[in-house]
Amino acid sequence: MDDPAGRFRDLTLDEFSKRLSSDAPAPGGGAASAIAASLGAALVAMVAALSVDRPKYAAWAEHIARYGDAARDLASGLLDMADDDARVYAAFSRALKLPRETDEEKATRTAAIRAAARDAAGIPLRILEACREVVAASEALAGRSNLNAASDLAVASRLAEAAAHGAAENVLVNLPAIADATVADELTGQVAELLAAVEELAETTRAHVERGELREP
Repeated sequence: MDDPAGRFRDLTLDEFSKRLSSDAPAPGGGAASAIAASLGAALVAMVAALSVDRPKYAAWAEHIARYGDAARDLASGLLDMADDDARVYAAFSRALKLPRETDEEKATRTAAIRAAARDAAGIPLRILEACREVVAASEALAGRSNLNAASDLAVASRLAEAAAHGAAENVLVNLPAIADATVADELTGQVAELLAAVEELAETTRAHVERGELREP
């Protein structure tokens, strides 16, 4: 968001929940999806933290450290994306309210809406891409980290999968306002591919967790 003091990461859970439940247009589903995915990434980082320096998992130490670091970066980055999503949606809302009395005003408003819609679709697409990285990290650690915390990887995969679908909805809803069939088709294809990857990785994560066995390094 424009004001660093108003970043979502600086709010309590109660404060964010109250903002989300207010009549303000932002934060909305995009920001909520980013935060859900951030929580999933944090769970992956937690499992890594519970696995490092454990003799039982020494063979996977480098692997665990790599994905633990990646998960921490994702958790932080997704919180920033929540702010970005609220910012671009606010800009889109402002564009909708531009005057449209004259032909010139109408043209200016139309151009502003299309540009804002591109941004409003672009940020949730980034969130969706980050969700894929979260489930990739959960899958990479499933069966290669502390088995006592394996269920948290399953939870992480569920959060990231739900967040991915939420982000996808926020990409697709903005496509008509972009008013460019080529761009819309391209983004729709990207969304479908990313969702398929997220779902496959999430399911694989849970399959490894359910088996409850260590995999080869």
